[in-house]
Formats: sequence, structure tokens, C-alpha cells
Amino acid sequence: MNTTLSLLTKNVRGVLAASAAFSVMAAAPVYAQEAEESAKAEDFEQIAVVGSRAAPRSVADSAVPIDIISDEEFKQQGATDMVSMMQTVVPSFNVNDQPINDASTLVRPANLRGMASDHTLVLVNGKRRHRSAVITFLGGGLSDGAQGPDISVIPAAALKQVEVLRDGAAAQYGSDAIAGVINFVLNDASEGGSFEARYGSFYEGDGDMIQMSGNVGLPLSDKGFINLSAEYRTADDTSRSVQRADAAALIAAGNTFVADPAQIWGSPEIKHDIKLFANAGIELSATSEAYMFGNYAEREVEGGFYFRNPHNRGGVNDGGTNDDGEQLLLVGDLTGDMSGNCPTDIVVGDNVLENPRYINEVQNNPDCWAFNEMLPGGFTPRFGGTVTDMSLVFGTKGELDHDITYDVSLNLGQNEVDFAISNTINPSLGPETPTEFSPGRYTQSEQTLDIDFTKPFDVGLYEPLFVATGFQYRNESYESFAGDTASYEIGPLATQGFGIGSNGFPGLAANSQGRVSRNNIALYIDAEAYITENFMLAGALRYEDFSDFGDTTKGKIAFRWQALENIAFRGAFSTGFKAPTLGQSNVRNVTTAFGTGGELIDRATLPPTDPVSQLKGGEQLTPEESESITFGVVADFDNGLFITADYYNIELTDRISTASGIALTEEDIATLLEQGINDASSFSEISFFTNDFDTTTEGVDVVANYSMDMMGGETKFSLAYNWTSTEVDRASDNISDFRIRMLEDNLPAVRYSATANHTNGDWRFLARMNYYGSIFEDHLDSALPIDRVGSEITFDFEVAYNFTEEFTVTVGAKNAFDEYPDENNTDAGGITYAQIAGSAYPTTSPIGINGGFYYLRGVYTF
Repeated sequence: MNTTLSLLTKNVRGVLAASAAFSVMAAAPVYAQEAEESAKAEDFEQIAVVGSRAAPRSVADSAVPIDIISDEEFKQQGATDMVSMMQTVVPSFNVNDQPINDASTLVRPANLRGMASDHTLVLVNGKRRHRSAVITFLGGGLSDGAQGPDISVIPAAALKQVEVLRDGAAAQYGSDAIAGVINFVLNDASEGGSFEARYGSFYEGDGDMIQMSGNVGLPLSDKGFINLSAEYRTADDTSRSVQRADAAALIAAGNTFVADPAQIWGSPEIKHDIKLFANAGIELSATSEAYMFGNYAEREVEGGFYFRNPHNRGGVNDGGTNDDGEQLLLVGDLTGDMSGNCPTDIVVGDNVLENPRYINEVQNNPDCWAFNEMLPGGFTPRFGGTVTDMSLVFGTKGELDHDITYDVSLNLGQNEVDFAISNTINPSLGPETPTEFSPGRYTQSEQTLDIDFTKPFDVGLYEPLFVATGFQYRNESYESFAGDTASYEIGPLATQGFGIGSNGFPGLAANSQGRVSRNNIALYIDAEAYITENFMLAGALRYEDFSDFGDTTKGKIAFRWQALENIAFRGAFSTGFKAPTLGQSNVRNVTTAFGTGGELIDRATLPPTDPVSQLKGGEQLTPEESESITFGVVADFDNGLFITADYYNIELTDRISTASGIALTEEDIATLLEQGINDASSFSEISFFTNDFDTTTEGVDVVANYSMDMMGGETKFSLAYNWTSTEVDRASDNISDFRIRMLEDNLPAVRYSATANHTNGDWRFLARMNYYGSIFEDHLDSALPIDRVGSEITFDFEVAYNFTEEFTVTVGAKNAFDEYPDENNTDAGGITYAQIAGSAYPTTSPIGINGGFYYLRGVYTF
């Protein structure tokens, strides 16, 4: 049973008003479709408290735009992870694939209303969700450097519905709620359940996916419930690659050790993905209840990385050039006293393996060493790791005297990423190097205490004035753990020009590991009431004080005016902020990326207060500040047509992101070595987090729904449309012109989907058209002048049949006509951009790079 309902009191409009806890009445329609008051029980209005702590209201009665997505919506699509599912059903929610993109491969960043992934506050049952330990160093433009929550650990089987508030709400819920709020409401059924098995594969014959999930509701005595959910998934990797030009040249010259393709672009392999969720509640008395929910999740992912050319890989094979500009081979002396007289002037030519000097003076000389002996065809690391996530929330809520409700809870959350890299080397260790490394792990931990109260006051208005107030204390920490010794060890060949650490992702050194923490307190007050029968006014004020950078006060005001019987206007103005995360202020990371000349380089991301960063202008981070305006219209017609249209404008100053790669000169490196930074010689570029640009983002969201009887059954139509535009108003010299263009144009300006869902007896048919506008991609972050990637249209289809009341089989296809983005085929001096790095398609394309996907799903409900 849902004991929350026993605590609800009705206001004079029949709208439910509850404690500050988020509790929701179930509803099945798509998006914001509102049922009439006279409908049957299964057609109750959709109720949500997102956007108002004082009075939960139906979607149509809200002063701010809200989408409510039922659990059925998540079941009726081909996507299997929560991030992709959200993109299908929320018009302004964008996510793209992240092949060969460092930590972003493990946790894909998502964007709501054109903002970064950590500009959206994520809640579960109304309680703040902890951040991921993963920082998306290469987040595809908008999300570069973001550290948001990992919503992919939430299984669809655990959900009752999802509420998406598309409005600035930092004054109500705290830091991060600049783009909006997503509240995942857990299933609270005390009986019944379901089991689902799903198989899918891409049309190309790769990426095979198997997923099994289940949910069961059980009574907890006769006054409570416990609802359990589980999901297990595996997926093979995919490849949409072409052979790199340099790899093809090596093969043509007789090097038979080079793979074809040498570098894989595609979705990573998901070795296992386990998700467990529990939600429980029990009635303590007629006016109080206790609740508890939590999760455990573990996901192991492994993907591709960049090919290391055996002739010129820096720190591995690159011995510089001679006076004629010819590439030389890097050769190390293994004698210890440099008595080997090893050659430093071997020209690699087209194939160094056939060079007699290499064969006689290096390969057959025990005193000399080149990595071509171990890796004659070069090498391509495999990068990934294991993400572990857990949380526990428990508390009590109820009603006191004088219509005062309370909610007291303690929230514990932790996310950990343990990186792994294989098929690589620590070059400084020479022939003694291992080929697999554990380069370190990071842990984000958060503990939150919430104390909330609400009370209605009769002040002579049309409705009572609902007031909510509360206190929050939050402590968070970010801890980094050193990798295995070989992943960061400075080996004997380091002084001879060989790189230090596991190539591609050097391990975190023992002297760099550590733990940083901070705490903050918050006080808030919300108020909301109908001033007249047709005009509602709401306001919020929040004060927060952080131990590391000070305090801030933010506010919000919103209104709703029922202008006509079927048409209402709504709007809001709010100020907001996002505090720099502990990870952004303190993380250290070195990864391989493409430099501005198209070459592979090692780029170090360092704390902004690190001596290396300060040498290039790094400073202590400050909070981002925002001002947000939303204005919209709600139309609810008697014929069942429901439409909402909302305009938004977000001005964000002092945005936090990683600086574009800054090259280090020989003088810079010498200075750093003098300061005792021993691995400085391994860095070609550095980056650091900085408050270096301001943006203005505006857009329009349109959501429409309509149902009708046709062809002997019922058909539900829905439209979700979004237009978003971002302009960079100010940028420092640390943000390159190409980076600015990525910030402005890497997401489609226009995106919409139109869905028809027809039910006829035991059959159900779904068809969905998806449109994605054109984008710009700075391919591989390397400033290659690729033109815009064209707009795309894809179609999804699904057919379901109920064999019995309990058992349903569904067959479907996502991107059914196997559409791909424009190919990377622009000429670059005789070769295509696809051949430079082996990527056939733009890697940040909104439709992905894998093509069509088909699936088969069976669901047993009991």
C-alpha cells in the first residue's frame, strides 16, 4: 500500500497537498496528458510536486513546465539504459555516444535544455542524488569537465514514473538545478510484479545485448510495503571504423603486424551491468510513517583507444628528426651506465622493421632496446573500468498538530570508479613493462540531512497560503587512490626520452592521492497560494553557505493565470548557482587526445591551483551564477487535445569548464622540473578547470497529446518539440574559437519526436519519428575544419501482442531504416578526415554512429 496517501490533505481545489516529501499518484498517459475529474480511477490526473514544495499539483495546474513520464513509456522503446531512454521521451534532453572519450565512455554526459550534465539536479523519491566520481574530461563541448550524477544506474523496472521540471530551481532545491530537476519516483506497489527478458542487436551484426530485469512488491506487515527491483545487462562492442591512413601506409610498406582496422570506433563492451533497488515504507501511526530506499549497482565497461604508430609515437618510438627532417627511432640503452653505444640516428623510413641498422644494432643487440621489438605493429590500448554505485536513504514523515507536516531524512550516497587499461606499456620501464594496469580510482561520497516542514495558513485568499521551510546539511568528499606502482613508476629509461606511466592513461602517483571534503548548510522557505480563483503566485528563497567558498542567496517567483476556461499562462523568474565540485577543484588526470596539429599528445588535467596550472593562468574556482526566465501557455481542450508551449532564457556567468589544451614550451617544462614535478617531461599540453566564459541559452519546448478511437481501438498521439540556441557572450583566451563553436552548435538546434501508439484488443502498435537538426563537430577536439553535420530523421517501430493477460511479446526496431550521420569524408591534403583517426562518422552525432537496432522483448506480469 502507499501509506503516503494516508497523510495527504485536500485543499479546496481538490488538488493534493502533502508533506515536503515527493509522492506521486500514478498515471499512464504520455507526457502531460491530463484526465478529466470525472474519469475513472485509472485515469486520475497526473500529480507531481516537482516545482513546488508546498502543494503538489497536476501537470496542467503547475506554474512551471513539467513532464511526467510513466513507467510504460520506458518499456515502449528500444533503448536499454536510462540515459538513452530519457532522450527518447524528453524533448530537450540530449545525449550522444562517447567512443574513445576517456572517462566519458564509462558515464555518458547528458544535457537538459542546452546545459551541461551537472546543471541538472537529480532526485530519487524527492531526495538529492549523489554525483558520479567520473569527471567527463572530454564531454563533447557543453559537458567538458562536468561531474553530474550517473542516472544510468537506475533500472527502468524500479520506476513508477519520472518527473522532469524544465525550469531553474536552485532557490528551491539547491546547487545544480540551473537547467531543471529530474525526480525518479520509485515503484511502491505492495503486491504483484513482473519479469522481463530482452535481446537486441545492431543491423551490422554486432553490439549484441542481453538484458533481464524484474520487480516484485511485497507487504511489510499489513501497514507497509517493500518493493524490490533488479536488472542485469551485457552488451558486445561495436565498430564503425575505417583504416587510419598511417596504419594503411605501414601495411603497404610490408608491416604485417598492424591490425585492420588499427583503431576501433564504436560503443564499448559492457562486460556486466548489475542494478539493484529497494523501496520500503511502513505506517507508524495514523499520522506518521517511516520510509527507506536505496540501491547497489556495478558496471564494468571496456572500449577502444587511439592507435600508437610504431614509428612516431611520442615517448615510445619518436626519436625526433634529423637535419633533413626525417623521422628517427627512439632507442634506449639498457646497460645502466650508457655503455651500449646505442644508435640515435636510425631513420624509420617506410618500415623500420626492414631497416638493416635496426635489425643489427637494435633487434639483435641485447644492450639496446626499441619498443618495435615488443610491439612491431604499434599498439592500441583498451580503456575502461568498473563503476560502483550505492545509496541508502531513510527517514520519517507525518502530520503534527495545527496541520503541520514534517519530513526528516538522512541520505547516504557513494559512487566509485576504478579505471583499467590494457594492451599498453609504461615506456620508461623498457622490456620489463607489464601490459595491463590499474591506473587508480576515484570516490565521491555524500551525506545529507534534511528537515522539512509545511503548513497552510488562512490569510483571506482564495486558497490557504501554503508555506514550506526547511534545513539541509550536506557533507561531501572526493578521494583519489593511487594506481598500481607500474602505472606511474619512473623507470630507468625515463631519462632517455621514454614516457612515464601507463601510456594513454598514466596512473595516479602515490604522492598525488588524497581526500578533500567540504560541507554546506542551507535554509529555505517556499510559499504558494491562489490569490484569486484564477491566479496563483509562488515564491522561494534559499540561503546556502559552503565551507570552501562562502555563501549565496537565491530566489524565485512564479505565477499561473487561468485566462480562459481552456487556456492558462504561466511563467517564472529565478536566480541560481552551481558550486564548483570537489572533483573539478582537485582532480588530476592525464589522457591521450588529439592536439591542434592532428597529432596524438598527452594532455594533463591538473587542479587550477597546481603550480603547472598557475604557470598558465590557473586560479581558484568560483561558483557559476544564473538568471532564468520561463514563460508559457497551457491549453486543455474539451476534445482531449492537451498542449503546452514554454519559452526559456538562461544567462549563465562564470561557467566552469576545462580550458582548451595549452602547449608547454621547453622553458615551461624546465621550470616545472626545477620545482620537483618529475613527470612534467611527459606532458605536451595541460588543461585545468576555469571560470572562463559566459553564455545565454534560450529555447522553446512544445508538448502535445491527443487520444482518439480509431480502427476498432484507441490511438494516443504525442508530439515533443524543442528548439535551443546557445551563444557564448564572453570567453577568455583559454577557450579556443573551435571550442566556442562546439559550445554553441554541437547540440541540434531543433529536435522533435512524434509518436502514435495504437492499442486494439491484444495488439499494440507504436510508430515514432525522430528529427535531429544539424550540428557542428570539432572532430576529435583537434580543430579540423569539418563543416556542419547534416540533420537526420529516424523512425522507431514496435509491435506487441498479449498472448495471455500475464505474458506479452514485443518486437521492435530503433532507427528502423538504418540511418547514419554524414561521413567524415572531407579531403585533408590527399586523405579524408575519416582516415586521420579511423572514424567513419562524427562521433558526437545525435543519432549515434551504430545504425539500426532491432530487439525482442518478453514480459511476464503477475
